[in-house]
Order: sequence, then C-alpha cells, then structure tokens
Amino acid sequence: MELCNLSVIRSLMSEAGITFRKEFGQNFLINRLIPEDIADNCTDCADSLIIEIGPGIGCLTQELALRYKRVVAIEIDRGLIPILDRTMAEYDNVTVINDDVMKVDLGALVEKYADGMPVSVCANLPYYITTPILMYLLESGVKFSSITVMIQNEVASRLVAKPGSADYGAITAVLNYYGTVRKLFKVSAGCFTPAPKVDSAVVRIDLYEKPLYEPKNEKLFRNLIRFAFEMRRKTLVNAISAKLPYSKEQIISALEEMGLPDTIRGERLSTEEFVKLSDILS
Repeated sequence: MELCNLSVIRSLMSEAGITFRKEFGQNFLINRLIPEDIADNCTDCADSLIIEIGPGIGCLTQELALRYKRVVAIEIDRGLIPILDRTMAEYDNVTVINDDVMKVDLGALVEKYADGMPVSVCANLPYYITTPILMYLLESGVKFSSITVMIQNEVASRLVAKPGSADYGAITAVLNYYGTVRKLFKVSAGCFTPAPKVDSAVVRIDLYEKPLYEPKNEKLFRNLIRFAFEMRRKTLVNAISAKLPYSKEQIISALEEMGLPDTIRGERLSTEEFVKLSDILS
C-alpha cells in the first residue's frame, strides 16, 4: 500500500471517519522518498529496536520495519489506531501503542521490547512540542544510540548552531551535553498534506556512549545555561548574579580563570565552557 499517496491517505481517513487534527500537529508525508531517506539515516545498526513517535498512518513505520529488527510505534491519536492496524498488518516486527509518549515509561518499554538490542528513536515531531519531547527522551535514562527527528527547519538550525551565532540557544548547549547533532536534509512544506506554513528538516543526534562532560554539579550546570539564555542580552556576569547566589566578583574571577572576559555573554560559551564554569563556581 502506497502510504504517501494522497488519494490513499484520504481514502484511509475517510473509511475510518477521521480528519487531520491540528492539536496533534498532524501533517502526513506525500513524498515517498522522504520516509525512505529518514529510515536510511535513522541508525547504523540493522539489529536495532526503533521507537517511532507519531507514526500517523504508517508511511515511515513501514520503511523502518523493512530496515530494522523491531519497531515500536507510539501514536497519541486513538482514531489512527484502526488505520495502523490495517497498514501494519503485514509487518510482524511492528508493535503499535496508543499513548502519549510524554506519559510512557520509556525504560519499561525498552526492557520489554529491546531484548538486548541497541535502541534508537525516529520521529516526525509536531512543531509545538519538539523541545519537551527531546528533553523527555534525553532525561529518560534510556541509553539511546541515536535520535532522528523531523522538525521545523528553523528549530533544526538552532539545534546545530555554533556558540556566538544568532541561532545558538539553551537547547543547543544542552543537546551538546548529550551527544553530537547533525542536520541531515531539508524537507519542503509541499511534501506534506496538509502543507504546513514552514519547511522542515531532519536532524540526527548521536548520543555519547560514555559522557563527554561530567560536571561536578549538574544542577548548577543546567541553571547556568538556563539563566544565561533567559537573559541573553545581559553579560553572563549580570545574568548569573541576578539569579544565582554568586557575587559578580566570584563570577568574574571564574571567567578570568577560564581566560574569558567579564563582558562575555552566555551565547558565546560552548557546552564544555559551561561545564568548566559550573565546576569552578561549585
């Protein structure tokens, strides 16, 4: 079944008596090359468990099933489950779960389905919930090999931005704490139905097998990033001293120890430098 064919999509949804739901950010792919490319780039190990978030009617799910040992697809929309039961019927390595991924115990899910296999995530994420889902995955404690997501192109540019650039933000610094981020390719709005107002892009995060950075005080490290970017127009000295119990003199001294000027703004610090600053202050 050609699940990227517009007439097929409309037929399946009509038969199920459902329509696209804006509250779930539903935009289905109508260019069959895109799910193929995403699945090809999801992970480097064919003997993997792939957790897919938001399978829709299953166009990406079937490509993942053809390439990887096991796929668990988590779909929040109850109305799509009968369609997925039909479109995934021929794939005995696919399990569909009707749930909100933000409420799923990912550790328990992996324990149930991975059977020792490496685990990766693949998802076409709604624009409005990209960051919360990414952070939920990263903070779940599950050792994912990689996370491959299709997201708004503007957000993708932020995820791969370099320190000092206009797109660099708190989410960039935090992601670099967990792994390396690559922007794989752009996906035009015309590849979806209904067409969104902006283009998308596919990003892959390769998680560190062993932590690259180990701050002495992880809470302080995260707070430094948070407050640096909440008040990004202020110097780092002013932003931190306004929010955390450190004097300007203490912060200036820490920056001098790192060879950084006291006029620097947080947007110029790399993840490694935030770790060093937190270690000195703690």
